[in-house]
Amino acid sequence: MVVTVFRSRIKDGVGRELAEVGQRMYELASSMPGFLSYKDFVAEDGEGVTIIEFESMEAVDAWRAHPEHQVAQKRGRSEFFSDYHIQVCTPVRDYSFTSGEQAG
Repeated sequence: MVVTVFRSRIKDGVGRELAEVGQRMYELASSMPGFLSYKDFVAEDGEGVTIIEFESMEAVDAWRAHPEHQVAQKRGRSEFFSDYHIQVCTPVRDYSFTSGEQAG
């Protein structure tokens, strides 16, 4: 699995248009081979965080190279974001807990 963490701050007045582009990017990403999950969060200080999971680096690279995604990336830099930071990571450790299940 490969996890991409996209942290950003948006420019004033672009929230509605960015939401439309973001919805389209979700539709595209979720249809890509190797897509696993996509979640958005907004912190109290206004920073947005998006976490995207793909099965492999090849799937991440295919998403990054998607023509419509590349247009959205350019618009993000020129129109939507005041700043952003992207980290592409592979998990070092991966485990979970669900209440009611026994560890084993």
